[in-house]
Amino acid sequence: MKFVEIFIAAATLASAVAAPSRKRASKFQFVGVNESGAEFGNTALPGRLNKDYTWPDQNAITTMIGKGMNSFRIPIMMERFIPNQMTGTVNATYAQGLDNIVKFITDKGAYAIIDPHNFGRYYSNIITDVSGFGSWWSTMAKRYASNAKVIFDTNNEFHDEDNTLVANLNQKAIDAIRAAGATSQYIFVEGNSWTGAWHWTSSGTADGMGKLTDPSNKIIYEMHQYLDSDGSGTSATCVSSTIGKERLQAATAWLKANGKKAILGETAGGSNAQCIAALQGMLGYMADNSDVWTGWLWWGAGPWWGTYIYGMEPPSGTAYTGVLPSLTQYI
Repeated sequence: MKFVEIFIAAATLASAVAAPSRKRASKFQFVGVNESGAEFGNTALPGRLNKDYTWPDQNAITTMIGKGMNSFRIPIMMERFIPNQMTGTVNATYAQGLDNIVKFITDKGAYAIIDPHNFGRYYSNIITDVSGFGSWWSTMAKRYASNAKVIFDTNNEFHDEDNTLVANLNQKAIDAIRAAGATSQYIFVEGNSWTGAWHWTSSGTADGMGKLTDPSNKIIYEMHQYLDSDGSGTSATCVSSTIGKERLQAATAWLKANGKKAILGETAGGSNAQCIAALQGMLGYMADNSDVWTGWLWWGAGPWWGTYIYGMEPPSGTAYTGVLPSLTQYI
């Protein structure tokens, strides 16, 4: 999702009641939500816990697991994990917070997706130091090399960059992660142009991304797709009841032609009949093409979203109450 400044004042939400887990019935390997909070206040670096940023609510995650979800993407800030320079050392306080939420999720048998939510930037500057980017990922990967339930997401939504640079950064992250001993984990790779599925081929990002290699053969291409008019995920209005399926068709054809697999790492629509129909059509299309689509993640959940138009935070988030009941067959 496109954000210039991600800071939302804390909203008080009641703790979600833990629900019993149920067997997942869909064709998807990964289904879940983005658990926001640790990437908030991104101009306040390193920032103060529970003032500028927060960590996901464990009770809410337990509730979503009870709904059948098994994958939780945790947006973080690169600068908070390793301040000052990418080749530096970790911020122990922030790293411990990440450790805690990763352990909680993976101990429950779910996937924890570590997402540097930096848009291809470090301290607001486009990352051109490919080697330094690899060093950052080496430090991160060593920390979780023994946990097969951790997934590494190279970087959130590269945009307005050279396509070759984006491909090189992704390849360096893959190489660094595997060299750090993290050989069993999936790696989600993201492309240029906000990694939008509808622009995947037309923007040229697919050209370099299609050449990525992984000795463990566990690359999954992460694409994002919103259903509002400009695809930015800032409106509760969807273009049409069929727009979701339509915006995935070109990317699906590319995946099939190139023998690749993908996940829809961010998607959402408003709590209204047209958006729900568009979401159902899109997820149904993905299920019909589950040979290339491994799953989907809703944007977004987290304890500070308040009345956000796509809020999936239990028990009262707008999408949790108004959209999720219509998507259960795809969980």
